[in-house]
Amino acid sequence: MNRKGRILLVLALVAVVGMAFRVSWNALRDIASAVGADGTAAMLYPFVVDGLMALALVATLVLVGRDRSFALKVLGTYTGASLVLNYVHGLVPELHGRGVDWGRLADWDPANWALVLLATSLPVGSIYFGSDLVAKVLHHRPAPIPTEGTNAEESTKTKMIRSTADQPQSAPAPVVVSRLTVPDPAPVTLGKSTLPGKPLAAITPPTKPVPVGSGTPRPIPAESTRPRRATGRVPEAAKSTRPKRTPEQLLAEARAATADWPDTQITAEGIRRTVHTSPANARTLRDTILAERAAAAEAVA
Repeated sequence: MNRKGRILLVLALVAVVGMAFRVSWNALRDIASAVGADGTAAMLYPFVVDGLMALALVATLVLVGRDRSFALKVLGTYTGASLVLNYVHGLVPELHGRGVDWGRLADWDPANWALVLLATSLPVGSIYFGSDLVAKVLHHRPAPIPTEGTNAEESTKTKMIRSTADQPQSAPAPVVVSRLTVPDPAPVTLGKSTLPGKPLAAITPPTKPVPVGSGTPRPIPAESTRPRRATGRVPEAAKSTRPKRTPEQLLAEARAATADWPDTQITAEGIRRTVHTSPANARTLRDTILAERAAAAEAVA
């Protein structure tokens, strides 16, 4: 749509909204007077309801996404509220001549309470929702519209990238290897005079006499190339020359080594390092020595 058509569309919308606002003017003014508003407040009441509807309509045209959905919900809510108040104004003739009781919009009490709550809550809602919509419109940043030159440049760049990607990978250039010819080596005797050699007599290997009576040859065992397996026995030279001590000998050595040790220093690790024994024997010696000391202490006490 061209610019002239858009301007005509906006003017038609403004005209329709203005006429609708004038039609509902009397109804909203009389409703405001019935719920306790004075003359000035009743005159401004239609601007509060229908004015917020116009603001929500503008916000709907500007915003996008979730903010636009919120503006549509506000527009629909206030449109329904205005419709309900106009409907009540048409059902109650007393509102036209302002002959209805103050705060009485319906004969049934629950309906009257709901209508009064609706009419009195619309101005407060207009303050809240109107401020929110204005803030959303002011903070809205529209997406930049690409120009014709930008589109042409992007399309050319995309075309170049696609063309580059579609090209097959060029094969490497063939490598030419030149073969270097080397002359054959000359024999060692080339250029030397050869003397005739002295003839040697042929050497005949000795033959072993074979006994006449042996008809069948004796089998000779073939030499085995299979490596010998280890027997698992440790040679005597590799064995330790230190004699193995008995438990009594270990206990005697541990007693002598820990004679001047306090009870707190008698540990399995200390006994193992001093006596040079296994951890299991060291724990046994520790327990035995501590038990002997405890028994000696009880006997003294």
